[in-house]
Amino acid sequence: MKRKLLFTLLMCVAFGFIAEKSSAIPAFARKYRLSCKTCHTPSMPKLKPYGDTFAGNGFKLSDEEAPRYFVPAGDDKLSLIRNFPLAVRMDGFIRYDFDNGGKSDFQAPYLIKLLSGGQLSDNLAYYFYFFMDERGEVAGVEDAFLMYNNLFNIDLDVYLGQYQVSDPLFKRELRLTLEDYHLYGAQIGISDINLKYDKGVMVTLGLNTGTSFVLEVVNGNGIPETDERWYDKDKYKNYVGRISQDIGDFLRIGAFAYTGREKQWNTFEDEITNDVFIWGPDLTLSITEMFELNAQYLARMDSKVFPHGDSLATATISDIETTGLMAELLFMPKGDDSNWYMMGMFNDVQSDFDQAKYRSYTFHAGYLLRRNVRLAAEYSLVDDNNLGEYNKFNVGFVAAF
Repeated sequence: MKRKLLFTLLMCVAFGFIAEKSSAIPAFARKYRLSCKTCHTPSMPKLKPYGDTFAGNGFKLSDEEAPRYFVPAGDDKLSLIRNFPLAVRMDGFIRYDFDNGGKSDFQAPYLIKLLSGGQLSDNLAYYFYFFMDERGEVAGVEDAFLMYNNLFNIDLDVYLGQYQVSDPLFKRELRLTLEDYHLYGAQIGISDINLKYDKGVMVTLGLNTGTSFVLEVVNGNGIPETDERWYDKDKYKNYVGRISQDIGDFLRIGAFAYTGREKQWNTFEDEITNDVFIWGPDLTLSITEMFELNAQYLARMDSKVFPHGDSLATATISDIETTGLMAELLFMPKGDDSNWYMMGMFNDVQSDFDQAKYRSYTFHAGYLLRRNVRLAAEYSLVDDNNLGEYNKFNVGFVAAF
């Protein structure tokens, strides 16, 4: 813990030095001198379609050049960013649980991120962020990848690095609520397979017909620490595929599949493996500019897992079925010009593995104090198989600068 704290302090000093020398802390909005509203809905960090296009284009605007972005060094092969692009996100909340005797908690800061991303050339880009504080701990690097845009001069992009497997579906990091998309992170026994962070390669292809394809190859065991310079715990690689289609200006539908195998580390035989298959549809329906509905259904099958990792788990459980549903409805009274918004979200995870069962009903409202400072209040009624039923209320802020 002391080494992590020292590393964090060194990172802060380094970033502070860079910011001071560059006379700014540039991010995408600063780079192009545009409002955050250009890419984000009023309820940042949620992206608009224009923002998705910007990210998929290697963090550049196709119709505008950023002035003096690279240092002229007399070498066409050198892409040296003039001002290191850096941004910060900081969230803070006050939480009150109606159960547990009315327990309250100041959770500020709830998280602090240092983010950076940008072009390295016309087709090459990078993005990463460092979690210097996440619920009281140094979480380290989560998103971190290099991207090649428009391979073969078509809308074919390649990502290599660390990202969330579910990113082509709905991005957990860009959700508005504190309440998570629980179906993406369902924990089945000691299985390390889920749709959260992993290391791998992702290829995306977009067609003029509004059709998009995604293929991922990942390790299949998250982003664990390693002392042996091997991040993958076994010899298997897992595969992800997705296809989506825009229908008119208001509807997008998609289908997703994940297939993989993992070695069970709590083994009492030479080789016990778990075969996992996950599939499901998703949709986004924009009902005028005022309403947006996002929905995801997933079905998962695990062939064989240990229920827990201690010495008492001497036998596996087999053929575990898990289903999950997430639906969120966003209301913005004036569309992109709204200063406030409301939304409701429903989470439901049902499984043969009882510890994975979870259900929640969430109501969330937000108000833009500034374009990049959002006040938010959120209430959730939760039925967690591990913690029981409880009510929680959060009020706080989300700031990016």
